[in-house]
Amino acid sequence: MDAATALKHLTFRAENAFDQEATARQRLTEALAGPQASHLDSAMGAVLTAAGIAKPWALLMRRVEKTGVTAALAKQREEATEQLLQYGHGMSTSLITNAKTHAELEGLRRFISSTDTVADEIDDEAPQPAPESATAEPEPKKAELPKATSAQKRTLQSIKEAGVVLSEQSIAKGRRVSVNAGHQAPRRDMVEFAISQKWAKADTTTSLYHGQAVTLTEVGEAILAG
Repeated sequence: MDAATALKHLTFRAENAFDQEATARQRLTEALAGPQASHLDSAMGAVLTAAGIAKPWALLMRRVEKTGVTAALAKQREEATEQLLQYGHGMSTSLITNAKTHAELEGLRRFISSTDTVADEIDDEAPQPAPESATAEPEPKKAELPKATSAQKRTLQSIKEAGVVLSEQSIAKGRRVSVNAGHQAPRRDMVEFAISQKWAKADTTTSLYHGQAVTLTEVGEAILAG
């Protein structure tokens, strides 16, 4: 996976985390303005959870601007792992502080899990351009299909055959992938990667709460057939 592809995938995941945080804050604002505060506790909890998930992604995006995607991802994962290993179980006297700490730790765990595929497959260096010929005329470029790993092709096969649906019942639980009976569900991060590369698309005419069917695009079909 080249740096540009990795950045596209990471940006997709980061923007999703930021959108979830914004949605949670909006719901809290609506709950505060409502006549009854029966759902206030859950709304506040959802904000803490979403903010904890978004925090490492925000740090990563700032790092990318300074050091590039490969170095930034490696450093952010290293720091996240170190924070999890160094965490003690001391409790604050503030319930909000404790909830915030636990939400941030869960956000670090999800960040590491969500970036495993990219971290494993990203190239260390960008490919060097071929030297230009001073005399020969350039040959017309042939349309090339994106390169997909075996795992990515298996994900595309599942999307084609298993009736993959992406859904989200709550911010705390995150997104999940479901399939038709008799099929094995592909990993969620692999499905989201395929969507970010436009190899697949989710049916956004329905909400994530009710489930969005995922299907292959023409590019995804071509990759699978190639």
